[in-house]
Amino acid sequence: MMKDRIWTKNFIVISLINFLSILMFYLLIVTIASYAIETYQVSTSIAGLVSSIYVIGALIGRLLTGRIIGKVGPSKILRYGVVLFFMSACLYFIEIHIAFLLFNRFIQGIFVGVIGTAAGTIIAHILPASRKGEGIGYYSLSVILASAIGPFIGIFLMKFDNGNFYIFGLNVLLSLIMIIVLAFIHLDKEMFSTNHRETKEQSFISKFMEPKSIPISFVALLMGFVYSGVMSFLSFYAEEINLVDAASVFFIVYALATIFTRPYCGRLMDKKGPNLIVYPCLVLFALGMFMFGQASSSWILLVSAALIGLGFGNFNSIAQTIAVKVTEPHRFGLATSTYYIFYDMGLGFGFGPYLLGLIVPLIGYRSVFLWMVPIIIISIPLYFVLHGRKAKLYV
Repeated sequence: MMKDRIWTKNFIVISLINFLSILMFYLLIVTIASYAIETYQVSTSIAGLVSSIYVIGALIGRLLTGRIIGKVGPSKILRYGVVLFFMSACLYFIEIHIAFLLFNRFIQGIFVGVIGTAAGTIIAHILPASRKGEGIGYYSLSVILASAIGPFIGIFLMKFDNGNFYIFGLNVLLSLIMIIVLAFIHLDKEMFSTNHRETKEQSFISKFMEPKSIPISFVALLMGFVYSGVMSFLSFYAEEINLVDAASVFFIVYALATIFTRPYCGRLMDKKGPNLIVYPCLVLFALGMFMFGQASSSWILLVSAALIGLGFGNFNSIAQTIAVKVTEPHRFGLATSTYYIFYDMGLGFGFGPYLLGLIVPLIGYRSVFLWMVPIIIISIPLYFVLHGRKAKLYV
């Protein structure tokens, strides 16, 4: 039974490192644009670039890491990423030119992509096969918690004089903590040995991505695209429908619904297979988006938050687990990278918010959110074709 444990020291430390790196992302994403405007007197478009270029760097970091992680090893890649991340955090105190800030944001994004891919690969290796779904469910909660705590801390610190100084200092402190906890990681190098099994590549794509993980990752891209509208336009939508107070706790309800159900869904996947979880999750997500687009009272908006948490929140971790389980252990790094690249393209890369932002002036927020429902519904048979029909309902 000991060999089937999830909560090992390595699991806890890796999860903590992932939590801290994502926490710093959300800590700065809500404050760095205003800092750029106040310090460098730049336009709002340049300030937006300062914010979004971080995500572009993360995408590139994931793409490059997925390629080299099998040769160098995820443990060594993680250590490099954490140390370089700490160095870039220190550079925020240097106020030279807006170009320097853009460069620093870009390279720090690369390092957070490196950290996330390496950490996810290690987790995929150290989790027992019989509890991989449950374990990845617990691990991915670090992102949910960071996304809820980070913006709160950032906005709170901005209320103080020289708030940005405290935010940058906190980034340095948290980065230093990541370096310190690295000393508590003790991994078996043989676990990550590829034994030169990949002597030839079948295609150019397979050098940077895991082809077997692309189908489920594409479904994740679509779901990320749908959710990006909620994440990006909730505050504007809430003002339009006069539900600002309810919207202030929307993501808290979303996070709670995800936190309390994700471990159970992970265990159920390990025992019964992914289909038993994915189909209900997509249905709940569609129902939640429908209620969100029709919200006329606080309780409807908050119920939609819970349904979206149950649906999208749990689908996300199950899809990540599938992306890893469909491939061989020596390709876990590429599988992890592939999943996050597709997911980020829909959610964090800016594709989703940008496209939806073009449509909103034409048809309005309610119509945009309601049109997201058919995308989720279409994704149900799409999942069946791409993965569901090949997955066993009972394992």
